[in-house]
Amino acid sequence: MTTDTEEPPLTVDELAAHAGVTVRTVRFYSTKGLLPPPVIGPRRVGHYSQEHLARLALIEELQRQGMTLAAIERHLQQLPAGLSAHDLAIHRAVVASWAPDAAEDVTREELEGRAGRSLGEEELERLAAMGVITRTADSFRVDPGLLRLGVQLLDVPIAHETILAARTVLLEHSRAAAHELSTLLRDAVGEGESVAAVKSLSAHMQPLVVQALLTTFQRSLKEELREWLKDS
Repeated sequence: MTTDTEEPPLTVDELAAHAGVTVRTVRFYSTKGLLPPPVIGPRRVGHYSQEHLARLALIEELQRQGMTLAAIERHLQQLPAGLSAHDLAIHRAVVASWAPDAAEDVTREELEGRAGRSLGEEELERLAAMGVITRTADSFRVDPGLLRLGVQLLDVPIAHETILAARTVLLEHSRAAAHELSTLLRDAVGEGESVAAVKSLSAHMQPLVVQALLTTFQRSLKEELREWLKDS
């Protein structure tokens, strides 16, 4: 299991607070096998990583999609091994893209609580530029599916303009892929089928498509980096 060693470990109380769930929920998910066990430290205190936090966020998103805990367990078991918190955040963002708009209005304090850190004005402006949040008169409208990923991007050591350009590339290609996949689904269902039949097929395809996109993108990116480093 790949963990994010740069971040300090979390106690179960801190993990629950950052994820917006109860300690009882964390322990319940652990007994169901949805969360890997914590690292046991001195005095037998369990230490949780950013990967645990990202998995909780992914579980929340899958539940929002209407998946049962049994289906979520199967979905998590099918993910590639060794996914980092960043990989899981990307996976959650892809899953969230299938769902209807789920933006929420939160106060700055609530936003920082969900982000797990304080956010300065410059950071808020960068999150807004990435489309993660929208400022209103006295609150922030936030996309929960993108918040964790957006916060992680704040610490990426590349120019903000490059991140925005990368976002544009990803959006354009993901929309093109979604269009092609939608065409395939319509052809598979055939004309005259009910809306319920289309929704049923889409619901079965979503986890498979998300997993395929994540795995394919990871492999393609590794190949590109390998070629880049070989030529440099």
